[in-house]
Amino acid sequence: MKSVDLGKDQVLPLVLKLALPTMLAQFVNVLYTIVDRMFIGHIPGIGTLSLAGVGVCGPIISVLYAFAYLVGQGGTPLMAMQMGAGNLKSAKEILSNCFRILLVLGLSLTILFLIFRKRFLWWFGVSSATYPYALSFLTIYIYGTVFALISGGLNSFLIAQGHSGLGVTTVLIGALLNVSLDPILIFVCHLGVAGAAYSTIFSQIISALFALFCLCFWDLPVNLTWGHFRPDLCIKIIGLGLAPFLTYALDSCLLILLNTTLQRTGGVGLGDRLVTTATIIQSYLLLVTSPLSGITLGCQGIVSFNFGAKDFKRVKNALWCVYLVCLSFCSIIFLITIFASPYFVRLFTNDSPLITQTVTALKIYLAAVLCMAAQWTVTDMGIAMGQMKMALFCSLLRKALYIAGVLILPFLFTPQAAFFAQPLCDGVTSIISIIIFFRILSKILVPNQEIEQT
Repeated sequence: MKSVDLGKDQVLPLVLKLALPTMLAQFVNVLYTIVDRMFIGHIPGIGTLSLAGVGVCGPIISVLYAFAYLVGQGGTPLMAMQMGAGNLKSAKEILSNCFRILLVLGLSLTILFLIFRKRFLWWFGVSSATYPYALSFLTIYIYGTVFALISGGLNSFLIAQGHSGLGVTTVLIGALLNVSLDPILIFVCHLGVAGAAYSTIFSQIISALFALFCLCFWDLPVNLTWGHFRPDLCIKIIGLGLAPFLTYALDSCLLILLNTTLQRTGGVGLGDRLVTTATIIQSYLLLVTSPLSGITLGCQGIVSFNFGAKDFKRVKNALWCVYLVCLSFCSIIFLITIFASPYFVRLFTNDSPLITQTVTALKIYLAAVLCMAAQWTVTDMGIAMGQMKMALFCSLLRKALYIAGVLILPFLFTPQAAFFAQPLCDGVTSIISIIIFFRILSKILVPNQEIEQT
């Protein structure tokens, strides 16, 4: 797989070369998750209950996987900056300490979640009927936590070194293997929900081993070695990765909040239908946010490398190119939402009134999707330049506005008004984020100035 020169290749082609494969991989990753649930939903006799049980596990698994972003997106910009500055020894130390953090987190979370898994399931809304399926799936999945964190946390270090193909392959191996094994283990081997869980952890093991092989033995500028343990560096990595970690972890909490609000304000009949609508919308939103994150994640190495090299003109060009790619993707999504959303909704239900209700809500929910281009560029490119505080503020501001909208709008108007919280928070946050971003850029992208974290 051909490498690229982060410091010399033309910026726009370089951005496209790194962003598009990562975006595609994230899209496939989300797609296989949806297909995975389709298989579970078709288990004879228990499909509906099994799907509900696995659905309750979703937020718990998302929180677990968020720790991969904590390390991956915390360490990748730091490593790329050192590469740009020509300090390959320091870059190797960052990579080796990130690997240590992933191992410690994986083992610690495995023990913690095994102890509290039953309590977590009841907190996240499992019922007595769905509890056996949820417990079976979650217990098996937790045993693969170490491999999930390694595969998810290390692939960004491949991308940051200009090998987007290797990073994408790490994701694709797990996704395609999972999809292939699901029908075999679920239906042929008659393992049911347990088969889906075994398929998942086996796929994660293979992905983790592939990522480790590439980082240890591939011809890369920075290879993985055991190195020396540096507590100060670990603290710095975790501090920089805090913003993306909170972003992904809190997304699960926001989904729970939305469902709870819709259920309570909608009442017995309408509440269930609104929750169903929200579930379909969230599935659609994953097809937007995951590829969008793939674009910015794939391009972080470009910005970090040139920021470390103090080539600020090239950094500015890269920022604009990343934003234009994000905006182009969001524009396509906007058109699809307007003209093709009914086809997507029909994949989940044949209920005509529910289809009409969901299509309307979906168009409201994604009305400000164009604003997401600025939000993702500001947050993830801010992290790429070491501006953790700015990225964390913008991320938490978006969450806070969303929470306020979900809690207030249904009580002021109708239960359906909760869906307006998304476009309102997207519009307001994008404006504030852009203002803050440009103010910080004017201070840090100054020639002959030392790199300074805010």
